[in-house]
Amino acid sequence: MQMRRRWVTVRAPPGWTLCTSRSMAARRVTAAELRDKCSAGACWLLRGSSVYDVSSFVKLHPGGEQLLQDRAGTDIQRDLDGPPHRHSDNALRWLQQYYVGEMEEPAPQHLRERGNRYTKKSPHYSDGIQFTTFNPEKDLVDWEKPLLWQVGHLREKYDEWVHQPVDRPIRLFQSNFVEWCSKTAWRKQWISDANSAIFVLSEYSIPVPVFFFFPLFFIGMMVWTLMEYGIHRYIFHMNPPASNYFLITLHFMLHGQHHKAPFDSSRLVFPPVPASFVIIPLYILLQVVLPPVVGLSLFVGGLFGYVTYDMTHYYLHYGSPSKGSYLAWLKSYHVRHHFEHQKTGFGITSTLWDRPFNTLIPEDAIKDY
Repeated sequence: MQMRRRWVTVRAPPGWTLCTSRSMAARRVTAAELRDKCSAGACWLLRGSSVYDVSSFVKLHPGGEQLLQDRAGTDIQRDLDGPPHRHSDNALRWLQQYYVGEMEEPAPQHLRERGNRYTKKSPHYSDGIQFTTFNPEKDLVDWEKPLLWQVGHLREKYDEWVHQPVDRPIRLFQSNFVEWCSKTAWRKQWISDANSAIFVLSEYSIPVPVFFFFPLFFIGMMVWTLMEYGIHRYIFHMNPPASNYFLITLHFMLHGQHHKAPFDSSRLVFPPVPASFVIIPLYILLQVVLPPVVGLSLFVGGLFGYVTYDMTHYYLHYGSPSKGSYLAWLKSYHVRHHFEHQKTGFGITSTLWDRPFNTLIPEDAIKDY
């Protein structure tokens, strides 16, 4: 009887390479090394026989630092599959960036007692084949050069590529000065916004009765929340045609680069220079269209909403809110928007406008990342 072999073709996502035991010998990790690393404070995790060093990601983990720290040295396969949370394919690709190697021998029971052993039933791996660390040399773009002028050439591959996040900084421009203008630390942005508000209030302040100011301030703040939602949904998440180089480039500059590198701390808040091109015309428009008292009060409320939005967005990426708090839920909600539900969940400071516009991430999906 003649045996027939069945071959399966497996495609790796852009920037991710496939390897087999024939093509690449993985580094071997001993149980003693795993134990020593965890004892020294590192956070090494197991997924079956694969070992990952997630020490640099612990503080960024959407579920909180403690969840990863408590699992150091253990098999997390059960946690990845859920319940309560089934991690998305993007989350699993993200994990591969911290790949160290394979266990030389089975880890001692006390090092993996929290998890279950990796099996071939997992939907995320094929027998003998696994995704390895993100390889910028084999990506669709050249990471050694500014990315802004390259992404437009990706065409139909752009949408998939930009929504597969990586843990590395992004350079947009060749010019150091222009690049500097495109980035900012959250502290500088807060100081810049605060100074702008002080300047406006001191130079253009007018007497406004208290009972008149606060309702207008609140309305201005609420108008900003609607603008926040609209800008995020219709501009930041526009769907540029694959044939339009300009619109793809514009999308990447405005928001695509944030989805590609969601933890690039220098690009989490809107830089002062480009922000001024929006804030100044908006201020002038309000002063021309509305009475000065009304326009200025609305503008201050909107500016407060904008500052709150920028600071909240930064905190949702880098903060560690208390477990069970609203901010912890909001952080998890926003991370799901990045890693799996990019077409929904557009609210940042709240889900206020996601609800009436039917873009709220479903509750079942919230448990499915």
